[in-house]
Amino acid sequence: MPSVEWSFLTNHARVLLCIAEEPTVRLRDIGDRVGVTERAALRIVNELVAAGYVSRQRHGRRNHYTVHRHLPLPDQLPRTQPLGELLAILAPAAGGSR
Repeated sequence: MPSVEWSFLTNHARVLLCIAEEPTVRLRDIGDRVGVTERAALRIVNELVAAGYVSRQRHGRRNHYTVHRHLPLPDQLPRTQPLGELLAILAPAAGGSR
């Protein structure tokens, strides 16, 4: 299979997957996994929090994130599907309780 330089998933979706898989993930690690800077990871996390898809709580020196899986996807086509169904397909090890 030839190598491609693009992705089906946006950086927002990839950040959301990181958080779903590891709710205490650090911004530095999100950036490394997604391939963006820590500053870009922070901007994306802030946008996900502002949109209501993620909640953030401070636990000591770390953040703990909660993904709101019941919310509809923001895209026009699959708007009737909840976020949790997409996460179950893309990150089945992340479970459905977060």
